[in-house]
Amino acid sequence: MTMTNNPTTVASRLLAPTLLTLGLLLGGLPHALATPGEVPVGGVLRDATMKGLNGPARPLSQFKGRPLIINVWASWCGPCREEMASLERLAWLGHPAGFTIIGISTDDYPEAAKAFMKQANSTISHYIDEKLLLENMLGADRLPLTLLVDANGRVLDKVYGSKQWDGAAAQQFITKAFGVKPGKAPAGK
Repeated sequence: MTMTNNPTTVASRLLAPTLLTLGLLLGGLPHALATPGEVPVGGVLRDATMKGLNGPARPLSQFKGRPLIINVWASWCGPCREEMASLERLAWLGHPAGFTIIGISTDDYPEAAKAFMKQANSTISHYIDEKLLLENMLGADRLPLTLLVDANGRVLDKVYGSKQWDGAAAQQFITKAFGVKPGKAPAGK
């Protein structure tokens, strides 16, 4: 039985590409197209061993106990390159939330990631994704992606696209996400 002449089927086939394009333009990919194994906002990150680019390999669980900002990037991504300096500056500000910032490269070749890190004078710890494990778990279907993760490993928010992380608006966003009370001293200081 063929359905090619069914008006509903014909309309669906004609409208589907238009609706998908419109959805992408207005708000990115629909939730139904999430990456395989993605941990949603509110979910707890699973442990994974991360291969170091500028230091040793570390398990993700080693960062539990204090807030964490994870930036997912690639050396070929223009917006990723643009925001990297603001993440470096943010790391040196001594924000009251007392978070750690790490970067995760999605580059296929570690040499490309290391070359960009050298060019950017990167000092924060960076890791490289292998076999799309972190890229999928974090939901990096587009770059850059920055996740705010609480001290227990729970994803508080995901920010797609480049941001000036050391700016006043971003710092207020971080303070609110991590639930820092005004005037609180930085953790560990």
